[in-house]
Amino acid sequence: MPDAPPVSRFVSLRNAFISGALLLAPLFVTILAFSKIVDLIGGTFRPLFFFYVPETLRDRPSLEIGWDILATLIVMVLVTALGYLSRYVFGKFFLGLAERVILRVPGVSGIYSTVKQIVGTFGSQSRMFNQAVLVEFPRKGSWAVGFLTNKAPGELQARIPDEVWSVFVPTSPNPTSGFLLLLPRREIVELEMSVGEAMKLIISGGAIAPPWRPAAAPGPDRR
Repeated sequence: MPDAPPVSRFVSLRNAFISGALLLAPLFVTILAFSKIVDLIGGTFRPLFFFYVPETLRDRPSLEIGWDILATLIVMVLVTALGYLSRYVFGKFFLGLAERVILRVPGVSGIYSTVKQIVGTFGSQSRMFNQAVLVEFPRKGSWAVGFLTNKAPGELQARIPDEVWSVFVPTSPNPTSGFLLLLPRREIVELEMSVGEAMKLIISGGAIAPPWRPAAAPGPDRR
């Protein structure tokens, strides 16, 4: 097989060099940026953190880079701690201040309190609900959306001959109140919609109904 012409070998070597340079460039830039950060932060704050270190160790040239890295890590930890502190302390302070101002505005305070109560209920109670269900309530032939809360209600089950489940039926559009029902298992229709979708349905008064397609119904891409 004839040897490749010199031009082809040169092009191959050039392409190999460019590929290697592209692979090493991110690593080189990262090391350069890290060294600059360590030199800037560590070199600036090292005297504040290590003034009590013996001079024989503090001023030793071979340990300077180690002291700079350690000082940089200490500064990063302190900045992170300050961020958490500002988020959870100052954030709560300004949030509480804004809430007190809103509650003093006539008309707006009532709307804000109602919305806050609904959001709190949605966030806390939805974790207690196991599944969305459908039950006949408050009379035969009238259906209401509820949430299954317990399948074995202890003493209550022991005193009822039939198997009963605990169902909470919230009021609409404010789900912060409702009715606790102990219903026979055969009278409860389990729904496929999630607890969040059912809660949206109740809060909206039925205006926001989640889309649904029966699982048994073949879709356009099913065989």
